[in-house]
Amino acid sequence: MINNKRIAVVMPAYNAEKTLRVTVGELPELVDIRILVDDHSRDQTVELARQLGLHVFQHDRNYGYGRNQMTCYREALAAGADVVIMLHPDYQYTPLLITAMASMVAYDVYDVVLGSRIIGGQALLGGMPVYKYISNRLLTAFENLFLGVKLSEYHTGYRAFSRKVLSDLPLLENSDDFVFDNQMLAQCVQFGFRIGEVSCPTKYFEEASSINFRRSVQYGFGVLGTTLQFAMQRFGLIHLPRFSPQGRKLESEPGAYYVRQGETVRSA
Repeated sequence: MINNKRIAVVMPAYNAEKTLRVTVGELPELVDIRILVDDHSRDQTVELARQLGLHVFQHDRNYGYGRNQMTCYREALAAGADVVIMLHPDYQYTPLLITAMASMVAYDVYDVVLGSRIIGGQALLGGMPVYKYISNRLLTAFENLFLGVKLSEYHTGYRAFSRKVLSDLPLLENSDDFVFDNQMLAQCVQFGFRIGEVSCPTKYFEEASSINFRRSVQYGFGVLGTTLQFAMQRFGLIHLPRFSPQGRKLESEPGAYYVRQGETVRSA
């Protein structure tokens, strides 16, 4: 706990067997709740996660990265978490930053904290492909312009959220795919949540998950679409449930099937 707030780490997993043990091994002791949601992996991720003492939830099929996060956040809220950190179990982001990120939320400095690979200026030295670095910078500049904020990047998968953020955002209106991350940050801006950043080292290596060029292009177009939708909503040209308090929230309706304690249940 930090400042009497329960801290949860959620890990959206897919074929993470090779890197899960080292990731979990660096989780700080202050973490109260450790959750892994497996999106129908083909390796031994689930078995290893159970051996490591994680709370494991297993989708009955591959629903996608966005839907995986929805299950992660729903279960963290159900477990009573006050601060939730989303950490990829592929060891691309160091778990050693959890204490700093969780503290900034627990002490009400920010509602959302991002682990930025850009702030330290070492992204390329850490192995980030050049085309991903360039697209990251261009998309970030575009988003800053239209969203009216100034972040170093929107595309990190290392994030900390307050309970209120996860309860208030209409997350069920978002994509099941990778653009979920970007849609969620646009929602945070729309709803007025405070966003902070910390510098996070970049680590690209063979076992770390990374979407290919085709999926990266698809993601990029999704980011552009989300940003333009946000701007049009702000100008009153459209009215999307994604950016409305009336949009569907995690508690409002069930979603994907997954396994919990031997039962098949419903969740987002």
